[in-house]
Amino acid sequence: MRLRSGLLNTGTILCLVVAILATFGLSRSFATEMTPAVPAWLTAHMGDGDDQIAPVVLQRARALYLQKVGAGAVSNPCYFAMDATRPNNLGDGGPGNRFYIICEASRTFRAISSGHGGGRILKGIADFSDDRQCAKNFSNAQGSYLTAGGAYVTAETKTGFKGYYRTSGKGTAILMRTFIQFDGEGETGNARPRAIGGHAAVLLRNACLLHDPGSPYATGDGYVPLGTLVNYAGGRSDGCTSWSPTDAQDIVGMVADDPTTLYIYPEAADINAVAHAVAAGRSLPGAGLYWNTACLKEIKAPKFWPKETLEPLIAQYDRDHPAPPPRPIPICPGQ
Repeated sequence: MRLRSGLLNTGTILCLVVAILATFGLSRSFATEMTPAVPAWLTAHMGDGDDQIAPVVLQRARALYLQKVGAGAVSNPCYFAMDATRPNNLGDGGPGNRFYIICEASRTFRAISSGHGGGRILKGIADFSDDRQCAKNFSNAQGSYLTAGGAYVTAETKTGFKGYYRTSGKGTAILMRTFIQFDGEGETGNARPRAIGGHAAVLLRNACLLHDPGSPYATGDGYVPLGTLVNYAGGRSDGCTSWSPTDAQDIVGMVADDPTTLYIYPEAADINAVAHAVAAGRSLPGAGLYWNTACLKEIKAPKFWPKETLEPLIAQYDRDHPAPPPRPIPICPGQ
């Protein structure tokens, strides 16, 4: 898929502007201000509503996308954004929409649900766990299982066999799950070693070994894993971006062999600025800052855990608390 020449020209100009600004050490926010104005049709989707995107999130996502288009890094007509300050689900139990698919060439905007990192509790050391509803803790630390805001580009996809699961009528089906690798930059530059990416929010639990020597996925002894299919859309993840199976299928189809950008808000500077403003009793809008109001009320104040601080703690805890050896998967009953 190719972009319109006008967008390419705009992206090229922006790329040069951003490069010049970076040379002089100017901030991303200043570069964002230089981004071409949001088109009129897209401004209707800006706001605080469930199917809307906060202005700062959209502006930064557009700036990143146009920069990468101008640099020739992407040519996908669509780009992604995520607002991790929004609630994961709504008061009525439905999922909260906070992941955005924006295609300016076709004038389409779509808001969908997405999970956030669950974090961890290191007993006696640190608690950086997140509840299901709102994310309070953020980090780019290896092994933190937390979301890290910033700039990403989608990379290769990898589809793997996860096992079989029961269907209605006592049949079985295969669970294949595709993982989209993200490549980050700056604070998110360790996305690949952290195995940060996107995938469907599905997994198998309570697995046993089913004797099925005719399966192409059978072991040498003729067994395959059989478990219970769990859809945890609207739940938490290990730091990756997770979507409903249907949404994940659409996204995989969009980026396979055609990378694009993803901007996740908030970054470390945003988190620290909001935390300082809350501690000082300042109004966020008055200070030019943004956080979802409902989630800020729940979490009180966010916290960013830099990898330089958190990774040594995680490493020490893991050394002191080694994981037990994996238990063998039992044979399914009745075999």
